[in-house]
Amino acid sequence: MEDLSGKRVIITGATHGIGFEAAKELAAKGADVVMAVRNVDKGEKAAENIRSTYPSASVTVMNLNLADLGSVKEFASEYAARFDRIDVLINNAGVMMPPYKRTRDGFELQFGTNHLGHFALTASLLPLIMSTPLSRVVTVSSIAARKGRINFKNLDGSHGYNPMTFYRQSKLANLLFSKELQHRLERAGSSGISILCHPGITATNILSRGSGKETFGPLKNLMRVVVQPAERGALPTLYAATHPDLRGGECIGPDNRNNTRGYPVLTDDANRLFDPDLSARLWEVSESLTGVKFAV
Repeated sequence: MEDLSGKRVIITGATHGIGFEAAKELAAKGADVVMAVRNVDKGEKAAENIRSTYPSASVTVMNLNLADLGSVKEFASEYAARFDRIDVLINNAGVMMPPYKRTRDGFELQFGTNHLGHFALTASLLPLIMSTPLSRVVTVSSIAARKGRINFKNLDGSHGYNPMTFYRQSKLANLLFSKELQHRLERAGSSGISILCHPGITATNILSRGSGKETFGPLKNLMRVVVQPAERGALPTLYAATHPDLRGGECIGPDNRNNTRGYPVLTDDANRLFDPDLSARLWEVSESLTGVKFAV
């Protein structure tokens, strides 16, 4: 990565895993990093960890609960009052396969957090994003999106719930959102771009199933044996956030045969899975559910 001095980056879910590793490396390169986290105490400990390794790191911790649209609105307002630019927004935070739960606003937890929370956050921050030259919105999806389907008749899970089915749905929604946002930015003549990425199969705390607790020890140790570490899993995110050759609309993932592990490369997921009609319907439904409207 090139020197990032003067760049301001927001990354959601930065207390552990991919988010933490990305925040650390971005701060190491001189970026002013805002760690948008649900648990501020954990966020401050993570920030101190970064500062202990890189004493000159510029790291700010701010509270953000993506499962609460009120918190999303408060974060956006506070951020706009404190800062005047967003060079990179990294929509990273997520939950995976929790028992059936709903967000504070009544959405199924995975769809509400992974997609709707980031959808509302991006919309709320879009004026600052668009006013910052050459800005980027990086959305972290998953290879689970490849088997995802959007079931508009059961988005809240009230007519049946399967944890993996709903996780795949939320990750496909991330993909559709990222690609559609790129199209809208292009039509608006913005210099900002939207890029999708996924970490392959990576040992992270996402298997805490939405509790925020550490993944159970034996499971975490087993994951380290069969999947790649978070440091490697963060590489597609860092590539998407900083690589100078990207022009928007790309998908970045690991380079092995099934894109499950390795170094970051361009993949065809975004183009292969994108459906413009499905995306337009999802966008309309998402605006209706969240009550937010995009400026593009």
